[in-house]
Amino acid sequence: MISFLTKRKISEEKLAESFTAGILQLVDIGFPEVALLINEDPELEIAPTISANAADKFLLIVIAGNLLYVPKLFNNYQDVRLVESVFNKLSTALNIDKEKLKQLVASYQSYMNCINMPSKNIHYAMSKAVFFKYELNQYQDSYFRNMNSPNPLFLKRLDDIVAHFIWNWEEIKSKYKLVE
Repeated sequence: MISFLTKRKISEEKLAESFTAGILQLVDIGFPEVALLINEDPELEIAPTISANAADKFLLIVIAGNLLYVPKLFNNYQDVRLVESVFNKLSTALNIDKEKLKQLVASYQSYMNCINMPSKNIHYAMSKAVFFKYELNQYQDSYFRNMNSPNPLFLKRLDDIVAHFIWNWEEIKSKYKLVE
């Protein structure tokens, strides 16, 4: 009877491996649809023609945003070890130097914090980062283009899209006990 109340154990290494594989696969499969949805959005006056193969910026936004959630949910140095393990896995999978990847992700995180100021909502920061990193302002009507701000209707649709790329860290924490 008590067994359903106990959490299953998962190692930090296994969680990092699952996260890395899951995010890479999700972006690989999902980005062509994201590009299509942005290209066909009715709030944009001109279709931006984002290529289905232009996922690099989007991948970095997804990684940066997801890793911002980790310190909010894990503590006792678990967050640091987990993020470090994720960087180890990602650098291998992406064939990029780990320190260079860490700097790149940190610059994206800083950028996301900056464009989303004063809000601390990571989800919205990710949506705004997509808007600005893909230079979508130039495709809007003149009112929002002159303000250099995303049309709220378009941004809401971006929020809905980005939500599918946010790892459910809270569910992981509720179902599993993270072990070293």
